[in-house]
Amino acid sequence: MSDRQPSQGLKTALELGPVAAFFAGYMLLRGETFEVAGTEYSGFILITAAFVPLIALSTYLLWRLTGALSKMQIVTLVLVIVFGGLTVWFNDERFFKMKPTLIYLIFGGILGIGLLRGQSYLRLVMDEMVPLDEEGWMKLTRRFTLLFFGLALLNEFIWRTMSTAAWVNFKTFGLTAAIFVFFITQGRLFRDHGTGEKDG
Repeated sequence: MSDRQPSQGLKTALELGPVAAFFAGYMLLRGETFEVAGTEYSGFILITAAFVPLIALSTYLLWRLTGALSKMQIVTLVLVIVFGGLTVWFNDERFFKMKPTLIYLIFGGILGIGLLRGQSYLRLVMDEMVPLDEEGWMKLTRRFTLLFFGLALLNEFIWRTMSTAAWVNFKTFGLTAAIFVFFITQGRLFRDHGTGEKDG
């Protein structure tokens, strides 16, 4: 494994590329049906079948380039493989739509367990990126826990009550926007509890 770090552009492309490809593929094939080995599959199912090896490849390349993967990346990959596989095997798109719900419930649950133990598990993942004091980490962890549970509920509401097209747009843009807005709204916490210890 190489110690050389990839450029930020390449890293971002590998992280976001599969999601962008899924969205583009769905927009291209939505409403279409295809017969494979005597079974009819919707465009959504076929795109899901392509998405699973694509995200596996991008995760592998990230690991080869950086020498490490975060626990979040590993859990996400495992759930994509499991739920993507179930979606294709049973020819039922509901499995893949449930995936974000389970991902956010797992992350929220892990952070919640840490909070009950008086610890910030979020700090173990993000300490090098966000220099905060102990109180700041506990506050941020509580807010992230609520965010994850909220996103899990929102995903369930959208896929159960809205169209597949609406869910794909939500998954591609809505979830990313929600996390971006969340970080923007934490400016005061970062200012009040930032330690500045990692400036060098």
